[in-house]
Amino acid sequence: MSSVFAVIFLILSSSCASSISATVSIGSRSILRLIDDDKAEKPDLAVELNPSNFDAVLKETPATFAVVEFFAKWCPACRNYKPQYEKVAKLFNGADAVHPGIILMTRVDCALKVNTDLCSKFSVDHYPMLLWGPPSKFVSGSWGPKQDKSEIYYVEDMRTADRLLNWINKKMNSSYSLDDSKYENEHLQRNASDPGQIARAIYDIEEATSTALDIILKHKMIKLETQASLIRFFQLLVVHHPSRRCRKGTSQILVDFDDFSVKTKEAASGEGKDLLGNYQICGNDVPRGYWMFCRGSKNDTRGFSCGLWVLLHSLSVRVDDEESHAAFAAICDFIHSFFLCQECRQHFHDMCSSVTKPFKKARDFALWLWDAHNKVNERLMKEEAKEDTGDPEFPKLIWPPRQLCPSCYHSKTTKDVDENGVKWDQDEVYRFLVDYYGKTLVSLYKDKELVSDKTNILPADDITASAHAVTVPVGAALAIAVASCAFGALACYWRQQQKSRKYKHYLHSLKSI
Repeated sequence: MSSVFAVIFLILSSSCASSISATVSIGSRSILRLIDDDKAEKPDLAVELNPSNFDAVLKETPATFAVVEFFAKWCPACRNYKPQYEKVAKLFNGADAVHPGIILMTRVDCALKVNTDLCSKFSVDHYPMLLWGPPSKFVSGSWGPKQDKSEIYYVEDMRTADRLLNWINKKMNSSYSLDDSKYENEHLQRNASDPGQIARAIYDIEEATSTALDIILKHKMIKLETQASLIRFFQLLVVHHPSRRCRKGTSQILVDFDDFSVKTKEAASGEGKDLLGNYQICGNDVPRGYWMFCRGSKNDTRGFSCGLWVLLHSLSVRVDDEESHAAFAAICDFIHSFFLCQECRQHFHDMCSSVTKPFKKARDFALWLWDAHNKVNERLMKEEAKEDTGDPEFPKLIWPPRQLCPSCYHSKTTKDVDENGVKWDQDEVYRFLVDYYGKTLVSLYKDKELVSDKTNILPADDITASAHAVTVPVGAALAIAVASCAFGALACYWRQQQKSRKYKHYLHSLKSI
């Protein structure tokens, strides 16, 4: 029981702490958000690092490589070099970056006493000094000029922006230019036969989750008739979202849903413009403003819709058999209530309505969603061909293509022929979906310890058994809780204790302010 109280304390204290330190963020998080603020003075694009955020920023970045500039604010050469460094940072850092999510440009001011040990760990002996390497190698790491087999490299040629970018291009075998514009000279992932590329979509799932909540709040879509759908979808996310950060953020909203709902209404009425600022469903640095796996070759292609599809597929392969129909209903209701594209919403609703029997197997649900996605792609292929609105680098196709999953296709039998004449081996398709959207999707995050097994997920379904959650039908509200092992252990306790404990804590926090 002591572990139960520890979990409660951590959630409630984190909720309280977020309201006290709303203006505090880690490294790039506040900087990236300020980049888009036209009213504020434009901050540096290179991310300022110090001992309190060094490991966190470099651990959580989606970038493949990082550059760390060690400088001193009193150094004239550093001041003169800063505009050159910023020119390169403009290509890679921030929501408006030309080539986002590839290289993280950072800097450490060694003139600050707090950074003395950090600069010493990386053997800084002159200013400015640049190091290059995978972000994870900087985390809790060090560097020395005589260090053998290090993946961190000293940047020898960096005196101007052109020379630094030329050094980077040689290192990456790339061809970036300071004159690049957005969606030009892109190095997009086009190898359809490489399943490992989906690993970078974990960042897009976070982006899509956060973007979806932003859209819901911006358009004031949380109403009495849609609230139950949102709660059920959040219940699904808190158990099965691939990202630990999103599970944690969703559970905090569910814990605080009464307060969240009140703040949503106040913000909608204009009484509390910034009341929802503390609710970051996937962490303070999300949304980042760009896409990784789902990045299109044009500004208006792929992106959010791609990220949302990946999220839905990842949920479908994570539910257990007993949860499959509740998960199906939660997804259908969420899209019907909160997806703003009216035609898309109606098409998806029609496909959901065509299901006449409850799903009893997770396999059947995952295959239904896969088939539904292919039907959407088939329809859009015709419409985009007619209107010439598709992405030329990423045309819609029946999925998965043969080069990605050759075993998914029958070669000698007519079994499981779909409307396109494709002979599917559905057992192989399901195995592929589980591996692709399950293990492979989270492989990059597991290296960074940002995902965990669902048995360690905070049980938050019963947390929503509060005043506003009474609008959820009892059977639907408890479906995920009863079905998932993550909820079973503490379900009764949460149901009995949450409401009174939540309000006592809330009142106590008000008195202490």
